[in-house]
Amino acid sequence: MSTNPLGIARRQPVATSAADQVVPTGTHRLPYEVHPSAGVDLAEWARGNSSTVDNWLHRYGAVLFRGFDVGLDRFAATAAALAGPPLPYRERSTPRTELAEGVYTSTEYPADQPIALHNENAYQRSFPARLVFGCVTPSASGGATPLADCRKVLGRIDRAVVDTFQRRQVRYTRHFHESVGLSWREVFGESDPGRVDEYCAAQDIATDWRDGQLSTVQVRPATARHPATGELTWFNHVNLFHPSALAEPVREALVAQYGQDRLPLDVCYGDGSAIENDALASIRAAYAAETVAVPWREGDVLLVDNVLVAHGREPYQGPRRIVVSMGGTLWHGGAP
Repeated sequence: MSTNPLGIARRQPVATSAADQVVPTGTHRLPYEVHPSAGVDLAEWARGNSSTVDNWLHRYGAVLFRGFDVGLDRFAATAAALAGPPLPYRERSTPRTELAEGVYTSTEYPADQPIALHNENAYQRSFPARLVFGCVTPSASGGATPLADCRKVLGRIDRAVVDTFQRRQVRYTRHFHESVGLSWREVFGESDPGRVDEYCAAQDIATDWRDGQLSTVQVRPATARHPATGELTWFNHVNLFHPSALAEPVREALVAQYGQDRLPLDVCYGDGSAIENDALASIRAAYAAETVAVPWREGDVLLVDNVLVAHGREPYQGPRRIVVSMGGTLWHGGAP
């Protein structure tokens, strides 16, 4: 005997999908922007929809989660859900403050200075796969985070320049001066020179101690191949570490104090020869053509694939607090 004599259709349970909880803006560009359709905890949603996040990230290179209102108290959990367990900030090149385990302030440079586009820690033997930025306090004006798709940047750079860099690679040189920049103790998290030498030897970094002052040299590729998509990208710090990236008064002051060959940061071809001005111009024109500025709103979370997309910072006025966490480990040339 039928238990439903009137033939009334019963409501069937419906599985919750990604589309039920978040709404893309419909603009298929960098960054891919999504909003919550209702009160959604981003960390919980991300844990249940990792394949959706992966697909977005591999296609667009960066995903902006806007309207989820992720405060500092939820940022660590959210970042871990999007990028995996947090990484320590090793081989530091910029000043940051660690707010919680694996959660750092963004680079603490003067507000009136831009930060050139770069891929995080591309000079290291190993580097983070993903970056998660969170906006605690947006600046009153300026302060956007520029992004550039490094697949497209690579395609815009003069072919001869790319070929030269792929053949000769990139040499990063650091001279640690007590009176400027980060000390070697801060960079390596060690106070014993012997421990620093051990770490550097394991990371293919040459060390030289002169009167107690450390200099390091490391040679890395200029490009990287994405482990999931197989795409080749422009992946290095040439744009950021070359002395020409410094404001002219700053550069002149450093040269006057330390000399052209003892600057805190420098970059050249892997064989030690200087990078030509025309090559630098081609690289910077390619970045400029692909740059998209992302203005911040309080509670924003920006997920960036570090191999596919470079990031930077525009100058700003007023208080600004952006936090960052890094996750996943990749290696130049593959895992050892």
